[in-house]
Amino acid sequence: QVQLVESGGGLVQAGGSLRLSCAASGRTFSHYTMAWFRQAPGKEREFVSGVGWTGSSTYYADSVKGRFTVSRDNAKNTVYLQMNVLKPEDTAVYYCAANPTLIVARTTTIYNYWGQGTQVTVSS
Repeated sequence: QVQLVESGGGLVQAGGSLRLSCAASGRTFSHYTMAWFRQAPGKEREFVSGVGWTGSSTYYADSVKGRFTVSRDNAKNTVYLQMNVLKPEDTAVYYCAANPTLIVARTTTIYNYWGQGTQVTVSS
């Protein structure tokens, strides 16, 4: 069982930066693929970024590539999402998710565990 708690969301002006954190419980955090998804009002939840077990493999949606960076610290059971050059279209609730396989999937169905979400609002 894994529990995920996100933090770091907030209100920022376009062009600004935020760093999201996701703290996980459990002893086997390093054996979970981690991902960030987001959901804007009236839209489906979409993949933002994912990171493999060791942190060496990272994946991004085209819409955030070059602006967002995902990383993880297995000693701290935490995954991060550094978001730079934020745009109003990045406004959404951001969710952290985990799955106990080596697959960094871009679909929600493979992820067993989800955090409660943190709101990111980017003003123009």
